Amino acid sequence: MNTETAIEKLAFPEGPRWYDGRLWFSDFGQRVVRTADLDGTLTEVARVEARPSGLGWLPDGSLLVVSMSDRRLLRQQGDALVTHADLSRYTDAHCNDMVVSAEGNAYVGHMGFDLRARPRRVMPAELILVRPDGSSQVAAGDLLFPNGVVLTRDGRTLIVAETFGQRLTAFDVRPDGTLAGRRVFASLLGRSPDGICLDREGAVWVADAMARACVRVREGGEITDVIETKRGCYACVLGGAQGRTLFLCTADDYDPSALERASGAIETVEVEVPA
Repeated sequence: MNTETAIEKLAFPEGPRWYDGRLWFSDFGQRVVRTADLDGTLTEVARVEARPSGLGWLPDGSLLVVSMSDRRLLRQQGDALVTHADLSRYTDAHCNDMVVSAEGNAYVGHMGFDLRARPRRVMPAELILVRPDGSSQVAAGDLLFPNGVVLTRDGRTLIVAETFGQRLTAFDVRPDGTLAGRRVFASLLGRSPDGICLDREGAVWVADAMARACVRVREGGEITDVIETKRGCYACVLGGAQGRTLFLCTADDYDPSALERASGAIETVEVEVPA
């Protein structure tokens, strides 16, 4: 399947979500959260100087945004973003992706180490649970760069991509929001799973951060579809009028020169199984 470029001249789009009939995404290079209508019209929602990443919503409709470099979770309050939770006590590394449950529990990952440092020292990281009142605790540890994260439709299973672990890892979600029953959902040796999304059959679309590709994988590891992208693929989400449009966040790279020349884009392709 060939992709079409829907939006260009972005720095580095990340954290896409389909919500309220629109595509929402962060551009951490341009330090903004934007929405896009189906005709590609862009609207700036918020500026996050410490670089936005994961997005989600509380039950009352308030937007939550991960602020990467100052390690905060921000909450929309009127026209402003305020601190919902300060996560700096958990890590010195950047925070990144997030998913928010129907109850308002947010699960936020962090990188665990400096991705740009050389020599690179991969360190384990945590997934942090932030409750609707802003209180927080470690939900799961010993993850190798927890990245894209999703909840199943019934809210009872959480799946997180471990980019440097080359796998998707699943947990049971207890009634109190804590996690248990850790297991490998799919081993993806040779791939670097980044952003992910679920379809209606429970398969996971996985952006491969080290390839120009997004793959669909079933529990157990069977890859059923491979979509080649025009640029590096870092995140994905299903949406559109029928839920069959796969929006792909792509860019040449995330280094300063690529951000400066705005190599990022949203690519799209129509798939068979909807969200």
